[in-house]
Amino acid sequence: MQNKKYNIEVRVWIEETNGPFLGIGKIWLLENIRKTGSITNAAKEMKMAYRQAWQLVEEMNQRAESPLVEKLLGGKGGGGAKLTEAGENAITTFYEIENRIKEFARNETQKLKF
Repeated sequence: MQNKKYNIEVRVWIEETNGPFLGIGKIWLLENIRKTGSITNAAKEMKMAYRQAWQLVEEMNQRAESPLVEKLLGGKGGGGAKLTEAGENAITTFYEIENRIKEFARNETQKLKF
């Protein structure tokens, strides 16, 4: 008789009344905006079209209680973008929830017997 090993895998996203609000892809986009200071450069880092990244940012900003990303006006150094306090909080909260759920799944995995 073989000893089989099983894992419980989970994927987390946060829903809003109108559908998916935050998932790991949007979190990565927010992290890349934080890192690069730009929606354009964040999109390039992710091999994503700027238009798609911009649309995701607009959607997140509209669905959140307050905007997650603030666009900076151009000038001598050009424009850019930065995360708001709500954007930083979204990243932290998402990972905290994801870690708790994954820990629960790891604990449940140890109980599996088929």
